[in-house]
Amino acid sequence: MENTWRWFGKGDKITLPMLRQFGVEGIVTALHSIPNGEVWSLKDISELKQYIESHKLRWSVVESLPVSESIKYGGEDRDQLIENYKISLANLGKCGIKTICYNFMPVIDWIRTDLNFLREDGTTSLYFDRIRFAYFDIRILQRVGAEKDYTDNEIKRVEELEKRITEEEKKSLIDSIIVKTQGFVNGNINENDIDPVSIFKELLKKYEGIDRNKLRENMCYFLNAIMPICDEYGINMCVHPDDPPFQVLGLPRIVTNEEDISWFLNAVNNPHNGLTFCAGSLSAGVHNDTRVLAKKFAERTHFVHLRSTEATSDGSFTESSHLEGRGHLIDLIRIFEKQSPKLPMRIDHGRNMLDDDKNNYNPGYALIGRMFALAQVEGMIAVVKDEIKNMKVDESKVHGTYTL
Repeated sequence: MENTWRWFGKGDKITLPMLRQFGVEGIVTALHSIPNGEVWSLKDISELKQYIESHKLRWSVVESLPVSESIKYGGEDRDQLIENYKISLANLGKCGIKTICYNFMPVIDWIRTDLNFLREDGTTSLYFDRIRFAYFDIRILQRVGAEKDYTDNEIKRVEELEKRITEEEKKSLIDSIIVKTQGFVNGNINENDIDPVSIFKELLKKYEGIDRNKLRENMCYFLNAIMPICDEYGINMCVHPDDPPFQVLGLPRIVTNEEDISWFLNAVNNPHNGLTFCAGSLSAGVHNDTRVLAKKFAERTHFVHLRSTEATSDGSFTESSHLEGRGHLIDLIRIFEKQSPKLPMRIDHGRNMLDDDKNNYNPGYALIGRMFALAQVEGMIAVVKDEIKNMKVDESKVHGTYTL
């Protein structure tokens, strides 16, 4: 697998020369300064590509070329935004960048209630607390009908939390759910917004009347429109699973499980319509077995995110060690190394450890924590490659072709 790293551009505190020192081969990045929906010009793409290559690295994956909200909910300007998207795709193809990770999650990208969950060993990681999220939904956001999405026991626990939660904790929930985790990803919310909750409510209103079937229809409309460009330039589109992989905030989520993945791959049955296999997102749902999913969808997987989670039956989960948890990473590596040994892979969501807290990195994207995770994963990859090599030797012995 190609060892790639998510890099947030020239302003990233983690520089390209630093990445070369610990074995990174490819860069996963985007033109983060260009607002959603605007065209990525050949000039801007070429300049960033040349900058990356000047450090003896390659721009392996775009993560991401954002799909505007209006494309997702089917707004009046959808067709124009899709045309802009097609121009950007063509420009990327002309520059030889042919793997595009994107998502089709309405309004909100990945969701966590705590960005600095303290673990027993002193490191911190990202955490999703089902009850605190329910509290945010019911008490802070005050979404109409929110109570219907939770059990009587969950609502009771929300009422108990109301008696002891502090104003600081409420602010932290807002910051974690709709500011920090969204601002650097899709730009819908930023840290300078005075009232992010009101902005968020307005975004949610755009999806009134948009159910699961309608969102699927809009995804198909988008994919069918861009596939001719993908065919022309050999571009692989790989959708990121919903994170977490279940319904939230009354919004439809359509990439959550085996049935969902099968549906969108079959609905637009083109080899360029594929999957970003995010082991962390998928394993956060207790209904998913990443090993089963990897075996079934390896052929249509164009990009892999390796991380793992510890999930509980009540819907809460946290990032686990890359060696542990429900991700079963070594099994996934076995599957993908056999199917597509050159597949780009990046470490995802490392823990904060040692000096990471001092540098104010984007949530989940600390340097030392990801370096540590990368070392763990590189060890697993080395083991798997050795297994495959020995398997080939054994097979050659059986067929009488083995020579010293």
